[in-house]
Amino acid sequence: MESLLELCDLISQNPSQFPEKIAWICSRCPPAESLLSGSPRVSRSQLHAILTVARLLSKCPNSNHETPKSLVLAFYRSIPSSFNPKFWPQAFSSEAISSFFNDFLSYMSKAAEQSPDFASDVAGFTGEIVIQTIINADSSVSRVFLKALCTNFPPILPSDVNKLISVLLDRFEIPVPSSPREVILATPDAASAQSSPLSVNHYQSPRVEVSIISADSSSSAASKDDGSSSRGIVVNGDGSITWRSNGDLFGASLGFADGDRGSGVGTAAYKKAVTFFEEESVESLEKQEIVFKLIGHVFSKALDPHLVEQVRGMAKDQLESMLAFLKIRKRDWSEQGQLLKVRINRKLSVYQAATMLQIKSLASLDTEGKSSKRLLHGALALLIEAAEACLFSVWRKLRACEELFSCLLSGISQAAVARGGQLLRVLLIRFKPLVLATCAQADTWASSHGGMFESVMKTCCEIIEFGWAKDRSPVDTFIMGLATSIRERNDYDEEDGKGKLTAPPVQLNVIRLLAELNVSVSKPEVVDMILPLFIESLEEGDASTPGLLRLRLLDAVSRMATLGFEKSYREAVVLMTRSYLGKLSSVGSAESKTQVPEATTERVETLPAGFLLIARGITSNKLRSDYRHRLLSLCSDVGLAAESKSGRSGADFLGPLLPAVAEICSDFDPTVDMEPSLLKLFRNLWFYIALFGLAPPIQKTQGMKKSVSTTLNSVGSMGTTALQAVGGPYMWNSLWSSAVQRISQGTPPLVVSSVKWLEDELELNALHNPGSRRGSGNEKAAVGQRAALSAALGGRVEVSAMSTISGVKATYLLAVAFLEIIRFSSNGGILNGAPSSTASRSAFSCVFEYLRSPNLMPAVSQCLTAIVHQAFETALTWLEDRASETGPQAEVRESTLSIHACFLIKNLSQRDEHVRDISVSLLTQLRDKFPQILWNSSCLDSLLLSMHNDPPPAVVTDPAYVSNVRSLYQKIVREWIVVSLSHAPCTSQGLLQENLCKANTWQRTQPTADVVSLLSEIRIGTGKNDCWIGTKTANIPAVMAAAAAASGGNLKLTDAFNLEVLGTGMVSATAKCNHAGEIAGMRRLYESIGGLSTGGLSLDLPFLGSSAQPPQPKNESFNEILLNKFVRLLQKFVNIAEKGEEVDKKLFRETCSQATALLLSNLDSDPKSNIESFSQLLRLLCWCPAYITTPDAMETGVYIWTWLVSAAPQLGSLVLAELVDAWLWTIDTKRGLFASDIRCAGPSAKLRPHLAPGEPEPQPEKDPVEQIMAHRLWLGFIIDRFEVVRHDSVEQLLLLGRMLQGTTKLPWKFSRHPAATGTFFTFMLFGLKFCSCRTQGNLQNFRSGLQLLEDRIYRASLGWFAHEPEWYDLNNKYFAQAEAQSVSLFVHHLLNERGDVDQLDQRAGVNENGSSINDVKDQYHPVWGQMGNYASGREKRRQLLLMLCQHEADRLEVWAQPVGPKEIASRLKISTEKWIEFARTAFSVDPRIALSLAARFPANSALKGEITQLVQSHILEIRSIPEALPYFVTPKAVDENSTSLQQLPHWAACSITQALEFLTPAYKGHPRVMAYVLRVLESYPPERVTFFMPQLVQALRYDDEKLVEGYLLRAAQRSDIFAHILIWHLQGETCVPESGKDAASTTNNSFQALLPVVRQRIVDGFNPKAFDVFQREFDFFDKVTSISGVLFPLPKEERRAGIRRELEKIRVEGDDLYLPTAPNKLVRGIQVDSGIPLQSAAKVPIMITFNVVDRDGDPKDIKPQACIFKVGDDCRQDVLALQVISLLKDIFEAVGLNLYLFPYGVLPTGPERGIIEVVPNSRSRSQMGETTDGGLYEIFQQDFGPVGSPSFETARENFLISSAGYAVASLLLQPKDRHNGNLLFDNVGRLVHIDFGFILETSPGGNMRFESAHFKLSHEMTQLLDPSGVMKSETWYQFVSLCVKGYLAARRYMDGIINTVLLMMDSGLPCFSRGDPIGNLRKRFHPEMSEREAANFMIRTCTDAYNKWTTAGYDLIQYLQQGIEK
Repeated sequence: MESLLELCDLISQNPSQFPEKIAWICSRCPPAESLLSGSPRVSRSQLHAILTVARLLSKCPNSNHETPKSLVLAFYRSIPSSFNPKFWPQAFSSEAISSFFNDFLSYMSKAAEQSPDFASDVAGFTGEIVIQTIINADSSVSRVFLKALCTNFPPILPSDVNKLISVLLDRFEIPVPSSPREVILATPDAASAQSSPLSVNHYQSPRVEVSIISADSSSSAASKDDGSSSRGIVVNGDGSITWRSNGDLFGASLGFADGDRGSGVGTAAYKKAVTFFEEESVESLEKQEIVFKLIGHVFSKALDPHLVEQVRGMAKDQLESMLAFLKIRKRDWSEQGQLLKVRINRKLSVYQAATMLQIKSLASLDTEGKSSKRLLHGALALLIEAAEACLFSVWRKLRACEELFSCLLSGISQAAVARGGQLLRVLLIRFKPLVLATCAQADTWASSHGGMFESVMKTCCEIIEFGWAKDRSPVDTFIMGLATSIRERNDYDEEDGKGKLTAPPVQLNVIRLLAELNVSVSKPEVVDMILPLFIESLEEGDASTPGLLRLRLLDAVSRMATLGFEKSYREAVVLMTRSYLGKLSSVGSAESKTQVPEATTERVETLPAGFLLIARGITSNKLRSDYRHRLLSLCSDVGLAAESKSGRSGADFLGPLLPAVAEICSDFDPTVDMEPSLLKLFRNLWFYIALFGLAPPIQKTQGMKKSVSTTLNSVGSMGTTALQAVGGPYMWNSLWSSAVQRISQGTPPLVVSSVKWLEDELELNALHNPGSRRGSGNEKAAVGQRAALSAALGGRVEVSAMSTISGVKATYLLAVAFLEIIRFSSNGGILNGAPSSTASRSAFSCVFEYLRSPNLMPAVSQCLTAIVHQAFETALTWLEDRASETGPQAEVRESTLSIHACFLIKNLSQRDEHVRDISVSLLTQLRDKFPQILWNSSCLDSLLLSMHNDPPPAVVTDPAYVSNVRSLYQKIVREWIVVSLSHAPCTSQGLLQENLCKANTWQRTQPTADVVSLLSEIRIGTGKNDCWIGTKTANIPAVMAAAAAASGGNLKLTDAFNLEVLGTGMVSATAKCNHAGEIAGMRRLYESIGGLSTGGLSLDLPFLGSSAQPPQPKNESFNEILLNKFVRLLQKFVNIAEKGEEVDKKLFRETCSQATALLLSNLDSDPKSNIESFSQLLRLLCWCPAYITTPDAMETGVYIWTWLVSAAPQLGSLVLAELVDAWLWTIDTKRGLFASDIRCAGPSAKLRPHLAPGEPEPQPEKDPVEQIMAHRLWLGFIIDRFEVVRHDSVEQLLLLGRMLQGTTKLPWKFSRHPAATGTFFTFMLFGLKFCSCRTQGNLQNFRSGLQLLEDRIYRASLGWFAHEPEWYDLNNKYFAQAEAQSVSLFVHHLLNERGDVDQLDQRAGVNENGSSINDVKDQYHPVWGQMGNYASGREKRRQLLLMLCQHEADRLEVWAQPVGPKEIASRLKISTEKWIEFARTAFSVDPRIALSLAARFPANSALKGEITQLVQSHILEIRSIPEALPYFVTPKAVDENSTSLQQLPHWAACSITQALEFLTPAYKGHPRVMAYVLRVLESYPPERVTFFMPQLVQALRYDDEKLVEGYLLRAAQRSDIFAHILIWHLQGETCVPESGKDAASTTNNSFQALLPVVRQRIVDGFNPKAFDVFQREFDFFDKVTSISGVLFPLPKEERRAGIRRELEKIRVEGDDLYLPTAPNKLVRGIQVDSGIPLQSAAKVPIMITFNVVDRDGDPKDIKPQACIFKVGDDCRQDVLALQVISLLKDIFEAVGLNLYLFPYGVLPTGPERGIIEVVPNSRSRSQMGETTDGGLYEIFQQDFGPVGSPSFETARENFLISSAGYAVASLLLQPKDRHNGNLLFDNVGRLVHIDFGFILETSPGGNMRFESAHFKLSHEMTQLLDPSGVMKSETWYQFVSLCVKGYLAARRYMDGIINTVLLMMDSGLPCFSRGDPIGNLRKRFHPEMSEREAANFMIRTCTDAYNKWTTAGYDLIQYLQQGIEK
């Protein structure tokens, strides 16, 4: 229900925007048709819905939606059906039904009040519904409905009213007893005890009794027996009061004479009345109340006169019945207790309803008729008599009786107003006794006077207000009559036998009543009438002596003075002042020792309370000023008088006055000019406050307060008093303490004279001179005052240094210290004054005032300086104590801080150098303690404005001063801006731009020269920042990137930049001003043409299009048009981004900027309402960049967010809240930094499944790196905002905490992409910085939460290392450096901040629960477990994290600077034990971290051994981690048939290369291992496994169990291409042993025998379609290959023609034939003229070109592809070499390295037969030499243009990246025979190596290894790569860098590459014929080296290969032997 109501309230704000929601709510309501059917039934949800619709109607009744109205009306009409219990849901209680009806009728009545149409609709049904309800009154539901109608009666047709009242009177009989008079006069027999039906006879008004009865205060009417001896008063005609017993009065009130008391008639009548009332049932009473209330609701003048008379008579009967009812004694009821109370309450409610009806009927009387006058007289008399009965009833304490009394008095008040006040005189005569009787009630002289007294007072006020304008004479008489009753001399009773006089309650209450009357009526004439009587009473008679009467009179006098009538005010204040001083003068006299308690009460409570009341009440500035002067004078007089009373404390006399002084000074501005006399009075006040010890302690050194003192205390030593006043505890009333604090805020500086501020000794001695009374005590008192002064100054000035300061001067300085320090301790040091936060309101303006006085004594000057510093420390303490406050309190704190800072800034321009120095010191301390002022716009404005404000004319003549001040400001400003930039460069730039915007607004064409010269020197950038020293927040690369975005400069954020703050700021400020001007201009244009209307002018707004809106208020309409347009535009950008299309960067930025300008332009008018209306726009501005998630969009986001929070700091929390929500949304939607899907994981995702485990995933549509870069920018802005708000906004810190918690909660959703490394660790650095806030005051309450968050951050940071280290390259040096720097800064924080935080935690020593941290170590925490274990475990995790991060930082540093420092960084010196601890800690957090640890340190045997143990002992827990396989699947485990191998069936699939290792002989074909390998292979598509076909074929050698064969056969059936490639490889392995060689081994023989068998099984497994494809594919290429045999006999010159002839015979059958070397290329034909015979010693290889198309591409896009068909050559070794090159190519691409490799296709198709793809558009270096004499350098110039031309440099770049790629491949594969015939160059300059006949350990010339360089880098190649010739050029560094990065990237996948080669060991290839090829291959990876060592190794390799002589020598040999051009 609550949610529905909230939705309703939301819709009601703008129903036209939510038609769907309204329709949805209506759909949940019961349908109108079903409600009006025979027996409807509703559910709870339907009732909730109908209630919601009714509520909606009440809030927007004029809505255009008709459905809600029709539904509500239908339900209203169905109410009679609801009287059937089946209508309601089951278990729907009567209370729930009552609540529903009350709410429903309430909503409907409100809607009817606001909508006449709806009201008329409702009225049409009301009469019928209510009448049916009355008819069914026996139903419980109908009664509930009737009760609800009594509260909220809907509109009804006038025609239905008479009918309704008639039905009510017919259906309900209202029983009344016979008339009380008849009861009294009747005999017992004649008087019927039965109830009689209501008659409509008119009764004569009974005579009005003048006797008024009161119960004495000693009897409680509701609890004591009525027969007790009570008293009453009869107010006689002459006003005298006589006392009679209650029994007499009760008899008289019933009409009995004294003599008739015992007669049977009276007794019988009385008993019959009691019996009658007892026989009425409570249910009957309830019905009577309903009848009266319903008739009251519909009663009007339009009623039938007969009915009117009937109703009026009925009401009158009830009132007369009431008289008898109220006079029944409690003991005469047969019921007692709660039952009786319920009956009485119900009956009183009936009478109240009848009274209200009677009052309403009187209002309908004819105002002129005589009969109506007679009726009015009678009714008035009856009302007064009824009120008297209530007053004296035994039930008067009941709330119902009080309400009845109030209702009766309301009727009396209305009677007074009736007929133009004709009855006023009569009424006042009759009303006065009632008033006095009420006042005579003794129980009204209590703290609460009771409801009856309040009702009388209210009625008196109403009558007097009315009578004052109509006829003052009776009013004056009435008031004077009440007033004179005070002075009546009465015989007082003696109490307690002491003869003590006490005032009667009637006097006390009349005084109270008259005082309240004066306040309510507030007329000077009334005050002047009464006040003299009060004053006269006080000065003579009983009231002149202490007593309750005097106290009440004094209270009344003070209340009348508060009205602010000057004459009465002065009289009252003079009287009270004289009274107070009189009390003081009597101290010490003989009679003071016998004073009554009221005398002390008067001095301590009544008079001070009166003074305070006046101070609060008067509002006139003139009177407040006068009263302030009088009160301060009184304080001076009191202080002086108290001082003259030897041995007495003045605090008891001065203290009570302090609250009044505080109140009258609360609005006093102490900074305005004032009279010296007033200043002296303030000085005197503070002098005595210090002297008497009334100020609160200013040095908190002692414990709790003592008990409050209100008696006169004697003091021994004045010095002791002063010392205690300084240090506490406070000896006086706590109210006095707070009053002194309030007074301090309105006290001016105590500088009486600008020439000599410290007054003459004589004047000070006049205030206090202890020596005049105590002789030698003078110096003793002076020493005590000096000691107190030294204590007050915190010991800054020693007592010995004050020897020249006299006692009174010391007291005076102590007063100054108290005043100035208390100013800051009470409210932070803000003075009273205007609400605007200006520097003048800073209490520092007062503190520094003392230092400006000339000719100060050194000691005095020292003390005053100490006061300044002590006050400053107090201010700091006050601000720190409020650090954790939020909301308005936090705003007050920040406003206070800003005001003080602004004052200190302005104070820098003081003439006095000493003052300037102090101001600089304090400002610096303030800035260091509260860095938030750095970004406070007011402070920055003050700084910049103060710097370039012109000096005042008086000082222009002093150029030295002007120069000093300006240089000081320049120094402060520069330091200020640099420090702010070093912490939060985004916000700092935003504020500077805002300041420049303001300068534009002030029409300054440019900032002054000072500002320009200052700011133009300040630069920030990605390089080293010279502006600040040390590592600051702005050094974080993400923050600096955000700063570049916030600057508005068009910078490429991925490049290094050096930002000139002023220039960029001025450009951005101008752009912002232009956008603001556009909005303002459009608004003015809109308003000037009168808005837009559908029928008139239509305005095409620039960039927004046309809009036609109905006329509305101008601003709202304009705002709405633009708001809607911007919302649509921004949503359009989001839609474009969601479709994957590119967002127009410029247009997006322009739109966002204009929207921001619109939003900001509306904040000035009404910030609250505009924030609400523009919330949608604000939300979109925050969310759009997050939706789009590109660096460009985020750059715009940072720019506009900075603009928003700088221009409108109040939006900071809103913006941050939206950004945090958007951030958490990106986690849920897996974007950017949180793209946790494997396809976004970078290299590992791209290398699946060959080198990484897992299914291959399609690449993401959006570049994950782009989104990560966007997140990086975003994070930089958030860290910037954190630095700004960390000290001043707990709300925003909690928002950031929510963001951190949501980001680090399990399961972690961070992207695994290596490009996210820097952003990830920047986020974690932000988290640790946030957690370090727990040492700040504002987050100390969240200490445990922050510790938990810190632990989360440690664990999440460790989680980054759960995957093996990856590389990623953006081809951007700055990005790589930024990544390394980000991790380094994280390490720096871990190293430096941790110790500080631990120390602070230990120093704090106490957690939130009050126990020390050491105590909780043995406790158990629900999250952290055993606290002792947690603490040690946390430290272990921190150390592990530190080590890993240092390693990661080193890795990234190498990647960023591959050709970096030559010296090798010292390795981490870690003991074996520490490595083992690291392994265990890592495994406990996440086993993958431990496995990754081993991958990072592969040569660490201790680490590997420990992880092996951990894996084997936790093997069941890590089955999902394929990287753990090598730790338990080992040859040793296979030999031992380890039980751990039993886990393999459940293990996650590994990569293919990992699985290949298990196929080697070392694993002996173990069944479990083989089963796992085959499961892995089966899990991948056959096409993915095809790449490793040579290795799978070799695995058949050891396939004793036929498992591999079975897999191959199954995969062949799943994929035709797999089958074909397999068959070709099987054919390629088939060979006949050559003569002269050793016979093949048995294994090889069985392998050779198996090959044709497997081939045949594959063919046999083909279905007809597959077999057809197989036959056509193999026949086609067999025919092409066989051409070589045909050509062999032919002469060379005929061979080309022979090829053509043979090719013409071959036909391409079908469109599914493909190139065997490239199955994705479909053959469409043969170019018959392309056949070329090639040179070869054996058979004739031929090259043929095919026309091919891509299998998945455009079938019309035909391309040529040449292939070489070889016969007589073994191609298998080339296949292996190109497999490795292909893997390297995949690695380089995955890592993002710009390296080029071309692994051309090679496929053996039979014994010594094969197909080789030709590298397209290429020629060998040898061929190039045949046509050109020069080297490569000249050839490139010839082919690509002159050096330096774009085409040449592009070719050089292509050559460089290809040379570097093949350098890495050559280092690993060691290909030899690298003559120029085996080096190809394509048409864009790229190098390609071919012919891998000699690799690994083999080389030409009988393995002589003449080519000793690891790769070929001949002289002509170095000419291109290194123009300098000395390895110093930029291109050489680029080449070496790429080589290093390529080598480092290859090392990461060393095992996969080695496993690929390993399985070919037994293949018989020449490369395995000698040495240890696998071992040496592993050595060339150098796994034992660190990244920097490996990089240096690669650098040495490049240097060694540089123009090596063996390379040139081999080229020469080839030239000489083979004729290959060198």
